[in-house]
Amino acid sequence: MADVRDAKLDFTLKELTFSHPAKHEDVPGSSSTVELQDNKLVCVEYPGVFSSADRMLATLGSEQKVTKTYANPSKRLELRYRPQDPFCHSLYGNRVASGNLLLRVRRRVRKNDPKDAEIHMDMLGVIGTTYKFTGLADFQCLAVHSEGGKHTSLYDKIILRKPESQEFFEQPMPYFLPPPIFSRLDSPVDYFYRPDVHLNQMLGDSKNFIGLNRAGRPHNAIFVSFTDPIVPAECLEAAKVTWKRICMNECDKRGEEQLKKMFESRPIWSRNAVKANINLHPDKLKLLLPVYAYYMVTGPWRSLWVKLGYDPRKTPEAKKYQMLDFRIRCSSKHGYLLSNIPIKAKRSSLNYSLPNTLNKLAPQPASVMDLPTQEGPSSSRDPAPVTYQLKESSYIFREGMLPPHRQMFYQVCDLDVESIQKEIEQNNGNEQHCDERDGWCVVGTTDKLRDMISAMIKAVIRAQKPALPELPKRRRRKGQSVKDVYAEEEEDEVGEDENREDEEEDEEDEFQPSEGSENEMETEILDYM
Repeated sequence: MADVRDAKLDFTLKELTFSHPAKHEDVPGSSSTVELQDNKLVCVEYPGVFSSADRMLATLGSEQKVTKTYANPSKRLELRYRPQDPFCHSLYGNRVASGNLLLRVRRRVRKNDPKDAEIHMDMLGVIGTTYKFTGLADFQCLAVHSEGGKHTSLYDKIILRKPESQEFFEQPMPYFLPPPIFSRLDSPVDYFYRPDVHLNQMLGDSKNFIGLNRAGRPHNAIFVSFTDPIVPAECLEAAKVTWKRICMNECDKRGEEQLKKMFESRPIWSRNAVKANINLHPDKLKLLLPVYAYYMVTGPWRSLWVKLGYDPRKTPEAKKYQMLDFRIRCSSKHGYLLSNIPIKAKRSSLNYSLPNTLNKLAPQPASVMDLPTQEGPSSSRDPAPVTYQLKESSYIFREGMLPPHRQMFYQVCDLDVESIQKEIEQNNGNEQHCDERDGWCVVGTTDKLRDMISAMIKAVIRAQKPALPELPKRRRRKGQSVKDVYAEEEEDEVGEDENREDEEEDEEDEFQPSEGSENEMETEILDYM
């Protein structure tokens, strides 16, 4: 194939029509050769007529924001017709692939002889991406209060344009709490709230009917609660059939052998621990785990995978495999705030995107068997092989290290600290009862372990960053009596006590969950629903 830069495109001008309707004449055309420039361009089909390019770019959020949106293929291009209004609901453009050419045509006409015209054409580049605004704008809501036939603007009362005093925040204000979006869809859909009889009949007759909603995933995992009397000894037959169907290459068989040996050496594993020891695609690992283990939902082994036939409630040796839900404690009482801790949260509300701001996901593999493998010879030009293995710090804790996230799910055997292991083994040989909260350990052990880990993490953070500065002591002003100073100090002490109580209450609300967070467990359970 010839180089794109050397490509030539021939255009034939068949007819030229002049602007004056009464004096148009046909002019025979001629061929012209235009050089195709190798410039990649992005087109935005702007839904409006504009006279100022700067004002048009302001509605798109500036040229930098358009560039940032283009860098993320999953984002839709946002357009705000009132960019200065924070309550303006946006219009979103879909990103579509295109193969258009941008052609610039210039016509020069002599003033004395209109028939004498010159046509100049330049090919500026190829448009590979186009943003099209095909949807409707969301419902608009102005910050206006209507009462008694009068409309009052609320923008100056609810938008901070400069530093304000306390009176600004204490002034009476009508309620104005519009939602971030009114509709998840920007394309009209005809829905008459009537059941589709024909659809229901087809669903009842055929199991392979392709409907509008995703069918439920095959339920191959077995969930067990702490109160269930028995545990399963074998997996579901569907789990074996599914894994045999997708186990097509050597890396899958090698991963199966590794997982089998792991459960023979240790009957209980967390998902992160398995991912850190097996380099297997998460979607395939999700189908392999139910073949060798069941999932505990409640109790001291919640959110863990237990070997089939193994009941940790009847074996005191299973104490070392219990789960500890640990969360980093940070408040002004501890001397550190969230911003002072160099550890990121697993999930952040700041990264949340509204559903109407995202494009549909790119086409995924048709099945799990189409996923890339780690096999085959590779050359220097091939990209580096993809690894799905997690780091060791994702499930192991050692003294002097910081956890990768603010909330961690550790198994007590993975707490590689001598003092912690002594606390766990203090009742070895004297285990009498398996408690739903503390398992085979002494009652209250989980809280002690959290305190010990928190103290170790605090020492590491304190060595990296100094604590918050203390407030200076109050001095007596001129003309102020000692009695007034004592009165102010008493008020400050009362205020500090109240603040300390509030902080303790907030801390209890935030770090009390001895039962653990269900977010991680719900995320894993949803994979099998």
